[in-house]
Amino acid sequence: MSGVDAEDFAQILQQVRQWVRTRVVPREREISDADAIPDDLRRQAKDMGLFGFAIPQEWGGLGLDLAQDVELAMELGYTSLAVRSMFGTNNGIAGQVLVNFGTAEQKSAWLEPIASGEVVASFALTEPGAGSNPAGLRTRAVRDGAGVDADWVLDGEKCFITNAQSADLFVTFARTRPAAAGAGPGIAVFLVPADAPGLTVAPHDEKMGQQGAWTSNVSFSGVRVPASALVGADEDGGYRAAMTSLARGRVHIAGLAVGTAQRALDESLRHAAIATQGGTPIGDFQLVQAHLADMQTGVMAGRALARDAAAKWVSGEDRRIAPSVAKLYCTEMVGDVADRAVQIHGGAGYMRESTVERIYRDVRLLRLYEGTSEIQRLIIGGGLVRGAKKEFG
Repeated sequence: MSGVDAEDFAQILQQVRQWVRTRVVPREREISDADAIPDDLRRQAKDMGLFGFAIPQEWGGLGLDLAQDVELAMELGYTSLAVRSMFGTNNGIAGQVLVNFGTAEQKSAWLEPIASGEVVASFALTEPGAGSNPAGLRTRAVRDGAGVDADWVLDGEKCFITNAQSADLFVTFARTRPAAAGAGPGIAVFLVPADAPGLTVAPHDEKMGQQGAWTSNVSFSGVRVPASALVGADEDGGYRAAMTSLARGRVHIAGLAVGTAQRALDESLRHAAIATQGGTPIGDFQLVQAHLADMQTGVMAGRALARDAAAKWVSGEDRRIAPSVAKLYCTEMVGDVADRAVQIHGGAGYMRESTVERIYRDVRLLRLYEGTSEIQRLIIGGGLVRGAKKEFG
């Protein structure tokens, strides 16, 4: 996917930036208190094409490439992360499975309604015993009968599934056979409609932050789907689909983290300029300036790294190590920036009505989902060592 031309993208970016800062930012407390996205904001996001910004134009999306996606993520990260989450799975880890691995028939059936927001897609991978490493999947898919046209029956439990309550389609990963040496991972991915008999969505989780972005457990008990629900008609394609979609999503999350870090810095600069201690603006104190300097350094480094990783993805130069580097650095960075923002605000930063208090809670999740920081370190370190063995071994 080559993205849209620079002039069109500049207009898209400006429209999103204006929407975020004039329509969404004033309603952040409303979103947090209600633990829900207002219906009018959802409609506005649909009208702007945000449910399909990363879906190719041939399927009704805006067709942004990952470099453009990251610029958009930086704008969306400037406000409540729940807003981005509302359409994040359509564009990201769920939608990209269909874009990159679906059959022509599957794309034709699902991508246009996903891009328009008519259909909300969820990415059903994580399980109680299999988090950042899909190789530990226990959800099973068994053919009911002989031949490639036989139905599949799914049984298992998924957890922390984003948008499960509002999902129309679950992009569901399941083991088709035990993992065996030399026989492939034995993991497939299926398109499971939310109304399939035997599929149950639990009440949404109560989380530390990101109120308005709902996650839930999803159980599959004898859920029957036709052979045509097997993504790519490939019984072993699920592991690669998961890894590819997650890697791409990590670059997006890096951009999101940069946007949130910029917001935390902006809030801190405003506070440093107007809050006084003994009649002196606290921004005049060198120790406050030191915090601000470290925050600015982190934001600028993160922005450059996210853009570099996105460019490497688009060119095909690096689609494994660079995404993990970007996600690791940027999500750890935003945690540090948020912590410093609370410190600069002092006691006011610990109060629920403070923007930086919400940011502090919201960004903690970024180091956990789509692969924890520990998993990113394993991917980076393992990839570097394998490269060194090829070169020097």
